[in-house]
Amino acid sequence: MTGRPLGDLSTETTAGGRATVRDVLVDAERRMAAVGVPSPSVDSSSIVAHVLQTTRSRLFLHDPVSDDQRVRIEHLVSRRLARMPLQYLLGSAGFRRMDLQVGPGVFIPRPETELVVEAALREIRQVPAPERIAVDLCAGSGAIALSLATEAEGVQAYAVELSDQALPWTVRNAQAQQAAVDAAGSSVTIVPADVRTAADAGGPLAGLAGRVSVVASNPPYVPDAMVPREPEVRDHEPPLALFGGPDGLDLVRGIARTALILLRPGGLLVIEHADVQGSDAGERGVPGLLKAQDADEELAAATGLRVGERAWTSIQDRIDLNGRPRFTMARKASAAGTPDAGAPGSGVR
Repeated sequence: MTGRPLGDLSTETTAGGRATVRDVLVDAERRMAAVGVPSPSVDSSSIVAHVLQTTRSRLFLHDPVSDDQRVRIEHLVSRRLARMPLQYLLGSAGFRRMDLQVGPGVFIPRPETELVVEAALREIRQVPAPERIAVDLCAGSGAIALSLATEAEGVQAYAVELSDQALPWTVRNAQAQQAAVDAAGSSVTIVPADVRTAADAGGPLAGLAGRVSVVASNPPYVPDAMVPREPEVRDHEPPLALFGGPDGLDLVRGIARTALILLRPGGLLVIEHADVQGSDAGERGVPGLLKAQDADEELAAATGLRVGERAWTSIQDRIDLNGRPRFTMARKASAAGTPDAGAPGSGVR
């Protein structure tokens, strides 16, 4: 038998070959790649950095890895191998300037939604300070409302969310970002309510009817029969935040109605959608839905529009960073059927 004397046994040997950061990373990355995790290198280094309380760029300053740290890393790696979303494991997701707290029960904010925020910010910054009222419908983590309240000054932001599972995360993030909200001279009000009825008479947002400058939303828009391909989404993210009825547009219809009640004439709606729900989808897409929406008797009474009058103007669709249709922008028509002359900018940017 060949080998080292017992007195020469190294820490690496007694620890099963995974005593250094490099060994732990190689092992985790290999196992993640074997089960099809999309970004095994990033995910493994993110988990190890999280446990070692450092950044990915400084990982190799932290050799060796202790027994306790290896146990914690193995626990997280095992859950990632089961395709638990990395953000849930780490407890946070980066979004624009913030690290938002996330976990089971709340939708993980995506980079695509940052474009929705950018469009809403451009609008709200052009509005006089007393009129900087914005509503985030289907708020989830609070990503949109908190971004508007921290990146523009003097914004009164309202975050509307119905899910009992998601609301605690909305509250946690609002509390965590309170200093930044205060520094901007803004406010964030969390409203536990159904976005389809929140602005109706007697609803929690009824007092904002006709006063809001921007309504922004990333609603559930996946058709009920469409099963997401990614196990992270399919098996772990909340169905209430994903599925939007037979055609995926049930909540979009409700949001369009609520937005019409809330917005002042010329006010802007910014709403995210799937890449197959853009202009090319016709009436099955969000732009087509808004183009076809006329004021019925109920909406006419709530908005000042005439019965049968076109509800939205300046309807335009926008693409994401991959060149795919991603969100629609539209302005509430005035009672005369045209955009309000006082609306910031001209049309949609």
